[in-house]
Amino acid sequence: MKIVRLDTKRNTDEAFKAQAGRKAKAEIDAFKPDVVVAADDNAAQYVIVPFYKGGSLPFVFCGLNWDASIYGLPTSNVTGMLEVTPIPQLVDQLKPYAKGERLGFLGPDVETERKEAQNYKKVFGMQLTEYYSTSYEDWKKGFMELQQSVDILIIDSGGGLYNYSKDDMTAFAKANTTSPTGSTYDFMAHCALFTYAKVAEEQGFWATKAALNILDGTAPADIPVAQNEQGKLIINMQIAEAVGLNLPFEIIQSADQVIE
Repeated sequence: MKIVRLDTKRNTDEAFKAQAGRKAKAEIDAFKPDVVVAADDNAAQYVIVPFYKGGSLPFVFCGLNWDASIYGLPTSNVTGMLEVTPIPQLVDQLKPYAKGERLGFLGPDVETERKEAQNYKKVFGMQLTEYYSTSYEDWKKGFMELQQSVDILIIDSGGGLYNYSKDDMTAFAKANTTSPTGSTYDFMAHCALFTYAKVAEEQGFWATKAALNILDGTAPADIPVAQNEQGKLIINMQIAEAVGLNLPFEIIQSADQVIE
């Protein structure tokens, strides 16, 4: 197995992403794999679509957000698992502790997160106040601004921008949370009151099984596109205590994980 990383979450320049796609193609062509697993939207947009869509090399995508048809997928040589966010479940958990229904969205300024917000509005009819951060310091600024203007704050993925700031981010969230916060990513649970998390491993397990089936002779076109179904509830008691919330015992007991 060969792993190729595009690194297009931290490097968002369009020229960089196009060049990363060309480099990935060169590595794929040199390695001559029997099947390729392509993770996330940028792998579809900058590798599959320009070079391999409709070709003979089988691809399995995973972590492709919401809708594959915008990339013209699936095709005869491409199948995969969509990543759909359980945002209604998260908002339902947060509403009892909110003063109103105004929703805020905070995420890094990258394509995947903008697509997330667009689909919250398109699929679920949500009205959002959005803030896209370009750095950790900018994230803190957005956090403070949204806390003052919304009733529920959805904290989206870090997008690789905050990997080295977790401890400070945790302390910052505890000190500055005034409105209920939530996330759908388990790696952001340290700074959110409730997390209703997608299970990332579900994507990997499904993609691996599909790839093995292709190696055993199944055509990609015979493997229907799927979407994630698993989720887990994480409650951050540190945030709850910081904002003075006394959560019912039955809510805490229902959680898959409690951060104490």
